[in-house]
Amino acid sequence: MKVIVLTCSTGGGHNACAKYIKEEFNDNNISCDVKDYMELVGKNASNMIEKLYLDSTKGKGNIFGGVYKLGELYSKMNIPSPVYGLNRLVKDKLYKYLIDNNYDLAIGTHLFPCLALTALKKDHPIKFINVATDYECIPFWEETNPDLFVIPSNLLKNKFIAKGFQEEILLATGIPVSSRFLNNTKKADIPNDKKVILITSGSMGFGELKNIVINILAQIMNVYVVVICGNNEKMKNDLLKINNPNLIVKGFINNMNEYINASTIVMSKPGGLTTTEIVSLRKPLIHIMPIPGVEEYNAKFFADNKMSIKVNNVEDLTKQAQMLLDDETLQQELINNQIKYINKYSAADMIKYILEQEVK
Repeated sequence: MKVIVLTCSTGGGHNACAKYIKEEFNDNNISCDVKDYMELVGKNASNMIEKLYLDSTKGKGNIFGGVYKLGELYSKMNIPSPVYGLNRLVKDKLYKYLIDNNYDLAIGTHLFPCLALTALKKDHPIKFINVATDYECIPFWEETNPDLFVIPSNLLKNKFIAKGFQEEILLATGIPVSSRFLNNTKKADIPNDKKVILITSGSMGFGELKNIVINILAQIMNVYVVVICGNNEKMKNDLLKINNPNLIVKGFINNMNEYINASTIVMSKPGGLTTTEIVSLRKPLIHIMPIPGVEEYNAKFFADNKMSIKVNNVEDLTKQAQMLLDDETLQQELINNQIKYINKYSAADMIKYILEQEVK
């Protein structure tokens, strides 16, 4: 078997998920590659789509939120969308790529390649798998026709069934996080003489980080505040100017698991993959700074099922952080619900299922 995982650079989650799937296949001695789908669309397409995404999320992300709401409305009309139409144009390039590289199975961690694969499947006997990377059935998923749809949780099955998917193709093993990520035993370079608040705003470094950090340092004593700024160099440099021995600032890192493991509590924007990483390592979580749209659904899903605390403003955040730090019973309640609802072995169980089906 030879597998290709198609991703798209709209935030880091889709790429990280693709990487985890590749790692898990490779650890099972299965050939697996990762491809940025937008490279098939055309020259510079990947950079363009990433820039459009970043521009839409600037400020409080209202542009992205507006586009997402339009998508939800369009999804209810039950007519072919322009999103499907545009990706259908890529099907011939995609087919040539699959054939030229002898791939037996395609997996999409983003809607766009899954739409192109759906169009391709109408003409050729291909097999492909959708992987949802958010805790919601986002607009236009219903236009795809996968052989298998990996979804984040059993609690979401009815939402996907309501969009027209047959229950037998829904595999609720969770958003894939690889065994390598989970089993890493290395230690982050953080002192261990105080409690640790880890703040991560995702790969792109969104949100009101500076105000959050200043408030926490001023009001919560005797705690280390570790901030992961992602690719936001300006934010990193601004935070480095704060003169406080309890503040530890990092930019983009490749060992997030070490920092999560070293933390007492975690504050994070509610990206689907980032959230799954945190709860797979079973850490008390506060969700902050959602980009309007699907991240609001992610935060609601975790808060409603008592796996995280959702905070909507900077002022309440400091109070909630202090409360969670002091309340070990609440910390354990959040962790117990994470264990109950989120599969820690998501990537391993997904690959195990695929390989068992291949044998049959």
